[in-house]
Amino acid sequence: CVTLDVQAACRDTTVTQEFLNEGFHRDLLVKVELGEDAGGCEVAAQMHLPPGIYVDPYELATLQQQNLTKAVLFPDVIDVEAPEYLARDLLLLLFLERDARCSRCFRAAVPVHARYHRPAEGTEEALVVLESPEVLLCCCHSHPSAECWEPAEVDTPCSSETTSPCQWHSTKHKPAYEESMLRVPVGLREHNSLVCALTLLTTGLCSGLILAAACKYGHFS
Repeated sequence: CVTLDVQAACRDTTVTQEFLNEGFHRDLLVKVELGEDAGGCEVAAQMHLPPGIYVDPYELATLQQQNLTKAVLFPDVIDVEAPEYLARDLLLLLFLERDARCSRCFRAAVPVHARYHRPAEGTEEALVVLESPEVLLCCCHSHPSAECWEPAEVDTPCSSETTSPCQWHSTKHKPAYEESMLRVPVGLREHNSLVCALTLLTTGLCSGLILAAACKYGHFS
């Protein structure tokens, strides 16, 4: 009977994430429906971003100043120009906002950007795989159900607006999809020679035009 009561109380938490828009610059939308009412607790999604995508820390800071997004990024210093094969994983803690139409529903969106990949052979796309996020709960004035939530090792405050530490808890959840796919356009290796030749020709032509203009209109003492 105790086991049945626990299973009834701990209904599955459902997580959905999707990429919006097209191209290299997307919005990542995360939606969570908890198995129980969160009360006054903070709800967040902890995501491990693979090297193929990143969040711009400067853009994130601007959005947070405008109160459009609340998130913590680790590390907070990122080379936004690095290609995928020279980048590393990132950890994003995205604070979710309560859905006014559903007491157990939360959602948030954050801009993400795809990195350039190495040229591929036989395909014009590279796949970036984003695993389902971990759902976290932080209750500074109450405690979540012990049967449903377990303490999580998250070294960050309950909110992006405070600095005091708080105990986060995690729960098992049922993702709508185990992982999300982002298709990134890449160059073809068989075009390397053509691209190099055209680049060299264009560079030489432009340099010649600049030199000719400088000789014709320049004033040399």
